[in-house]
Amino acid sequence: MLTTPAMFSPSPLPRSLDACLRDLGSATERTRISALRDLVRHALRGDTARARAIPLFEKALRVDTSPAVRADAALALADVAAEEALATLLVAVEDDDERVRQMALTAIGEIGDPRATQRLARALRDPRPEERYQAVIAFARVAQADAEAVATALADALDDSDDAIRYIAMRLAEEYDADGRPLRDERLAARAHELIETPDEAVSVVAALYLARLGTAIGREVVLDVVAERRATPEIEDEQACVELTGQLELREAIPALERRVWGSRRVVRKVLSWGAGDRASCSWHARIALARMGHARAKSEILSDLASFRRETREAAVVAAGRAHLGEARSAIEGLGSSVDPSLVREALVRLSLASPLA
Repeated sequence: MLTTPAMFSPSPLPRSLDACLRDLGSATERTRISALRDLVRHALRGDTARARAIPLFEKALRVDTSPAVRADAALALADVAAEEALATLLVAVEDDDERVRQMALTAIGEIGDPRATQRLARALRDPRPEERYQAVIAFARVAQADAEAVATALADALDDSDDAIRYIAMRLAEEYDADGRPLRDERLAARAHELIETPDEAVSVVAALYLARLGTAIGREVVLDVVAERRATPEIEDEQACVELTGQLELREAIPALERRVWGSRRVVRKVLSWGAGDRASCSWHARIALARMGHARAKSEILSDLASFRRETREAAVVAAGRAHLGEARSAIEGLGSSVDPSLVREALVRLSLASPLA
């Protein structure tokens, strides 16, 4: 008798709320973690379940013997934006386990409660680099309303001995606000000019992105080098950012390199060499957005055509691309998609089209 392979077996149904509450007391670590994650789903659906869930998340974070469970409990509090659990999270920053401490800091940053600012300021000076790394991210989010304080913290982090901390600090300075605008500060700009010459490719390129957004020639030069593949970065997200930034800044000298990324043979080569990355390897989607934003007829036509694709994922990608490329002529098509795509993507794209303006 043939049996169905496990990989084709149906996924178990999500737990009911009562089952989540029951399984939080399981002796099995994996079961408790799974119950926490299912409980988040219930908590996000209604205030009553949320009110029941938060004390249980806090309890797991305080007393569970498994570091993995405690770490998941911290993330669960972030997922439900549990400001009322801030005190518990602040205590968890002192947990014996490294991952629990990091997830507690992550959760504090995600929740964004300014009451945590003083504790995070101390964490910025922690002797352990992994704690400083998470603290930099959390502080930038929690203290975002105080640009001077954030700039000081990031400037200090850019002098850190740890490459990863310098990188993340530069990244946070480069994409400071919700619209992706950089944090303008003379200290950060001066340090970015120094870091652009560092042998660390990731740090150098993100420093260039920051300076390019500020309008400096040296930043634009490095961005163009990355787009033309004369310069590399191990961070695919930063390569994608360089590609798309050429459109935002209307760097028309990048057009030949962008065209090669979208339609050239190099795109196929990079897909083969970067097994599993697909078109991300050539940044072709971002390159098409950059070209369309500069009025490139073929790129615009392809995005508009994809809005009518029979594949939902293609339509949704085109909605996002049209918004980011500021394709005003796509508005009516996007508005007509209705429930055939994710409504949140439509709303975001329409906001981008309404607020389209030169990069500040």
